[in-house]
Amino acid sequence: MEFRMNEAVEILERTPQTLDFLLSGLSDGWLNCNEGEGTWNAIEVVDHLIEAERTNWIPRIKTILAQGENTTFPPFDRFAHLKEQKEESISQRLEAFKKLRAQNISIVLQLIDSSHQFEWTGTHPAFGKVKLRELLSTWVVHDLTHITQIVRVMAERYRTDVGPWQEYLGILSKHT
Repeated sequence: MEFRMNEAVEILERTPQTLDFLLSGLSDGWLNCNEGEGTWNAIEVVDHLIEAERTNWIPRIKTILAQGENTTFPPFDRFAHLKEQKEESISQRLEAFKKLRAQNISIVLQLIDSSHQFEWTGTHPAFGKVKLRELLSTWVVHDLTHITQIVRVMAERYRTDVGPWQEYLGILSKHT
């Protein structure tokens, strides 16, 4: 599959709206359920997405475009969102995510003016040399991964309540 920026943007633009439709107005039971110790609930996933918008995607994209593989990407702490207590509602969090995402898409569309830039490389601290198209593709799949995670966590809340139908509900299958 060849990376296409317009297709990537289709998903990136829809993620905030998808999460807003899915999570806004839900009771705390849905927003705070998780899959057990050490797992994230829907609110924590949204906080993680906000943190990634602030400190992951754009700094790394800018590093590739400005400095290439001579500079290692700035670090990204995937768990930073768990270190601070926030009193914001889910609506406030979703609005913050929506605004950050819109700004970041605008920045990316301004920075990338040619498809040949997709092959430019940067240095990831763990993976080494990576291409811009790989980073952009990862951003899209990261969104899809976390949307799936939220839905799976919410389904887990009713695992025992579905009774014998559990065997027919693939979302409740324990994948290893």
